[in-house]
Amino acid sequence: MSLLAVVPMKGHSERVPGKNLRPIAGKPLFHWILGALLSSALVDEVMVDTDSDEIEAAVRTSYPDASIHRRPAHLHGDMVPMHDIVASIADEISHSTLLQTHSTNPLLTATTIDSAIHQFEQVLDRHDSLLSVTAWQSRFFFADGRPVNHDPTELLRTQDLAPLLEENSNIYIAPTELIRRTRLRIGENPNLFKMDAAEAIDIDDQFDFELAEMLLERRNG
Repeated sequence: MSLLAVVPMKGHSERVPGKNLRPIAGKPLFHWILGALLSSALVDEVMVDTDSDEIEAAVRTSYPDASIHRRPAHLHGDMVPMHDIVASIADEISHSTLLQTHSTNPLLTATTIDSAIHQFEQVLDRHDSLLSVTAWQSRFFFADGRPVNHDPTELLRTQDLAPLLEENSNIYIAPTELIRRTRLRIGENPNLFKMDAAEAIDIDDQFDFELAEMLLERRNG
């Protein structure tokens, strides 16, 4: 298996301005995920997909071993689905397998990345792809007040509830051929790779940024 890891990074960010280059725990945000991917024993190539000259220059300066993919003009903007970006890359590469993650996952480690790749290989006879999830054992409700995963009249302990699994946007792995054919980054029968909630933090807003920074600083002393 030849595996390409892709990190999409556009120049504009709505909720956390300039987040890809913004310092967090002593480094620009993108340094954390590129460092983890380049430390992986199972990733053959790391590629940054970007529409930004500034991001391209920063990556080339700090991580010359990472390749650059310039995002086509028709895929620029905040409303472009990630499926379309990943599919456009799949059309151009020769690697058999594509892993996609985000710069907004700064706590993701090379150890976890390698574990996910191993799991993907082991279940390919039963699953067509893999995505990472976080398990939550809390009492959830639909917007109309109906309980999702519990009986309010029974009030089980939360640790006894059946967990709900949240797609955490850290790891997606699929055969390149499947992505080309379906134009999706996962298939119809993905394997669910469970991650620790702290490692799986995905930075969407300022609160996430501050929480991730606190955890990074604690982890790194």
